[in-house]
Amino acid sequence: VVQAADRVLVEFATGERIPAEVVSSNPSADVALLQLERRPTGVDPVQLGNSDSAEVGDQVFIIGAPLGVSHTLTVGHVSARRQPRRAVGGLINAELLQTDAAINQGNSGGPMFNMNGEVIGVVSHIISQTGGFSGLGFVITSNVAREILLERPPLWSGVDFYNITEDLGKILNVPEPHTGMLVQRVARQSLGERLGLRGGVFALPIPGSERQLILGGDIVLSFQGIRFDGTETALDRIDAELDGLRPGTPITLLVLREGEQMELSVPYSPRVIR
Repeated sequence: VVQAADRVLVEFATGERIPAEVVSSNPSADVALLQLERRPTGVDPVQLGNSDSAEVGDQVFIIGAPLGVSHTLTVGHVSARRQPRRAVGGLINAELLQTDAAINQGNSGGPMFNMNGEVIGVVSHIISQTGGFSGLGFVITSNVAREILLERPPLWSGVDFYNITEDLGKILNVPEPHTGMLVQRVARQSLGERLGLRGGVFALPIPGSERQLILGGDIVLSFQGIRFDGTETALDRIDAELDGLRPGTPITLLVLREGEQMELSVPYSPRVIR
């Protein structure tokens, strides 16, 4: 939701909306860290718990806005713990908790609490053959969210990407191995804008999906000299480069723009958490 957002507002139960900025975001894990312009009166942050203590059978509850119905609470149990596995097109390994607490569109990003009122997960996705909830919901564990958003160097690219597979890459004349990341949108005042990345201009519907494919933008071929080839080795190397970012470190991309390859580079300048 916030990956390529130009403006972010956080709405509270009172209806008050407060501007926020994205400090860090990881689309493959479906988590982001926002910083409020100010904290509303009478609002205190919740405690981020230790998800390692969660056990199968533990009762949990989830708060979100399913189908746009705000501030909705659902109750269920931890059904299973899914060990880290690389998501398709992702850059990280994400540990998941499976739950039977009702999750629908609009719940994504909401907290899962244990019965002590501690957040032990962030709602990610469901598996369903109907589009509605079928008892298979998944949340990113709080320990993974803590590692990605609080312990790693903060990074918000501000770019919405579409993963190019080999078949699509051949159609788009992407050089071998015909893979890369197609830039869809670029947020203002983001790392992507500083790099000079260009988003797409022609929107096409994707059969069987609510998403659109926006063509005409840059295709990112490599990051720090590491080619986006979809292999585990490349993704692990990219992950290691992200972990090693320090202020001033050059961030370098090789992109394909209008049939020509070019290099874009800017120094890494993280947003400061106040």
